[in-house]
Amino acid sequence: MTNPLNLPPGVLTLRVLIVEDDPMMQLGLESSLLLYPQLEIIGQVEDGYFAVQAALQLKPDVIIMDIGLPRLDGIAATQKIKAALPTTHVVMLTSHQTETEIIAALSSGADAYCIKGASVERLIGAITAAVEGATYLDPQIARKVIDNLKPPSPKGNTAHLSERELEVLKLMVEGLSNPEIAEKLYVSTNTVKTHVRGIMNKLSVDDRVQAAVVALRTGIV
Repeated sequence: MTNPLNLPPGVLTLRVLIVEDDPMMQLGLESSLLLYPQLEIIGQVEDGYFAVQAALQLKPDVIIMDIGLPRLDGIAATQKIKAALPTTHVVMLTSHQTETEIIAALSSGADAYCIKGASVERLIGAITAAVEGATYLDPQIARKVIDNLKPPSPKGNTAHLSERELEVLKLMVEGLSNPEIAEKLYVSTNTVKTHVRGIMNKLSVDDRVQAAVVALRTGIV
């Protein structure tokens, strides 16, 4: 399989810890992730307390974390893990979809928020975005969060986005990762990264999620 995660130079594999209390979900996740040779599953635990212990011991690159866990929920576990291991990427994979839970998860340090039932490709996209240093928000969730925000008047440099930047921004709002955008637009991943940086600079935001929020709230896309 060709480099689906677009790993940084010199990084051959990502060590993954799965935190999930549903045995069937655990099995499904393991089966899906094993299709990607760049992902090495180094452990599976069933509650938030053991997630913190396992993370401190194993120091995974990526943790796939549920929210509704016994003893210690996924949001609290993420906060503890990120405090001790700030470079470990946490991808929330959950059925929880309230605005409060989403904001709390992101505030705790989660790098991505995916909904259970999404395709494995979307989960891989979330992992890819997290590893690239971006924040990933499932498009299904992004709309729900935006709908609860009061739309401001369009301002800033939004009018100065180029046609290509608008194309990239639209695909960012749809939840596509940089490699997926590159494939859609027939350009290199580095070119997409350049466009993303330009978009964030013009919109005065710090990450992809904020760019998507501005795009949706101001009606740019």
